[in-house]
Amino acid sequence: MWPDRRILDLFGIELPIIQAPMAGPCFADMAVAVAEAGGLGSLPTATLSPDEARTELQIIRQQTAKPINVNFFCHREPDADPAREAGWRRRLEPYYRELGLDPAMSAPPDDRAPFNDELCRLVEEFQPQVVSFHFGLPSKALLARVRKAGAKIISSATTVAEARWLEAEGCDAIIAQGAEAGGHRGIFLSDDVLRDAAGQPGTIALVPQVADAVKVPVIAAGGISDARGMVAALALGASAVQIGTAYLFTPEARVSAAHREALMTARDDGTALTNVFTGRPARGIVNRVMREVGPIAREAPAFPTAGGALAPLKKESGADFGSLWSGQAAALAARRGLGAGDLTRTLAAEAEARLRTLAKPV
Repeated sequence: MWPDRRILDLFGIELPIIQAPMAGPCFADMAVAVAEAGGLGSLPTATLSPDEARTELQIIRQQTAKPINVNFFCHREPDADPAREAGWRRRLEPYYRELGLDPAMSAPPDDRAPFNDELCRLVEEFQPQVVSFHFGLPSKALLARVRKAGAKIISSATTVAEARWLEAEGCDAIIAQGAEAGGHRGIFLSDDVLRDAAGQPGTIALVPQVADAVKVPVIAAGGISDARGMVAALALGASAVQIGTAYLFTPEARVSAAHREALMTARDDGTALTNVFTGRPARGIVNRVMREVGPIAREAPAFPTAGGALAPLKKESGADFGSLWSGQAAALAARRGLGAGDLTRTLAAEAEARLRTLAKPV
């Protein structure tokens, strides 16, 4: 019943569902469950050390032979800016004092590394079927090594211009990330990501324009949490969908109790784009620090360094100062009790049923 099999054939999967690689909540168990159900399970590495990533990949290879996607950030590491970082600490100082913390206390550095030689060696060692990138693509030399390892290469585009650039650089498929998506914007062609995030097109506008602009298959992402969203995305020209927030409700998702509760009560208008947690715009459920400091704070240090100063506040007061990533369709996704594998199968079955209904003659 799937109207476009290009992604299924390209990745060797049965269902046109990619589990979004959400760094923090997603580990090997979720990727394996989705893969075994017939979708494309994804392992995010942005918050893992190379050794931690290797451990997760070993678990995956022990538990499934199905295709897997491994995801990497490929941002540019920022230059040190002590003055800006000090200004950010001063902006957060009242919260430190309110919580009885020393404003001068050391904060853990955010040492998430962009894709590099060490991470590329993991790809060469484990040879995942798909490698995805966020924030563009790594250097041509690293990209050539990934391709030589046998992986299909995909990356996120937030505009038609980004999609065309990714196709020209050799991507096998493109994720069209609409404004509704939770987590970080994949913007990479702009020097002012805060400005461009404000004008990011929504999924229903972006997907068909990207599908018209490129020859490679398109994966729709953003605000897709049920079968209706899947069918709509396929009708707009996508070959598959990437789903994130819906998987945060599964028992495999390692989210805090506060984050899970916020998801359970999320509203359609309850999220916003913010840069206060990392320095780059990302969509999350609005909490205290987003309301009072942001949601967009020009004084926040460059990605990914803004989060260090918030870490002690998050540890002390949880949901008020921690990122609660979510897309705009969380309220459509609260299927309590479904594991990641069952969720994948259920979404696919419901989408197939809707496609059959649409295909029947009137």
